[in-house]
Amino acid sequence: MARYTGPKSKIARKFGEAIFGDDKSFEKKNYPPGQHGNARRRGKKSEYSVQLMEKQKAKYSYGILEKQFRNLFAKANRSKGVTGEVLLQLCESRLDNVVYRLGISPTRSGARQLVSHRHITVNGELVNIPSYSLKPGDVVGVREKSKSLQSIQDSLAANSSVYEWMTWNSATMQGNFVAVPERIQIPENIKEQLIVELYSK
Repeated sequence: MARYTGPKSKIARKFGEAIFGDDKSFEKKNYPPGQHGNARRRGKKSEYSVQLMEKQKAKYSYGILEKQFRNLFAKANRSKGVTGEVLLQLCESRLDNVVYRLGISPTRSGARQLVSHRHITVNGELVNIPSYSLKPGDVVGVREKSKSLQSIQDSLAANSSVYEWMTWNSATMQGNFVAVPERIQIPENIKEQLIVELYSK
């Protein structure tokens, strides 16, 4: 299963945002990586460079590699609606992202691992495909045998995020994917129009 396994703080510093969540290293060094850090003179970025950076930021944020991301864009481009918004909605509808949003895992990479290790169910059935696309009305839950896992318990206890397009029942440890979120509801700081412009060249 392909996924990014390199240094995360370095990537966060490159984009100037803690895209992988809380990161003490990023807080200490919130300037671009490299030998000269802040002292290096950086010229004006080209239009292509800005667009590419935005695409890379979206890919790293959601933990998706290039081929999969390109396929998502093609799907968004074929569908009705604004391509950039549909692209982000497709990313938000992925099972690993919903597990992260529900607070079952504190990070998307952790959520991906929970799914691939068969700890998560969708509508009562075990699903171990992180990229599984959820539909409105789907119920995402923690498998009965996995409800006592300390990592899941800790993550749920620390989670305070509430999203309008999802509901969570702590008694049954199940969440309902009520609807596909509107762009205004998605908290990610991504300029999706730049990604559309990049792929449209």
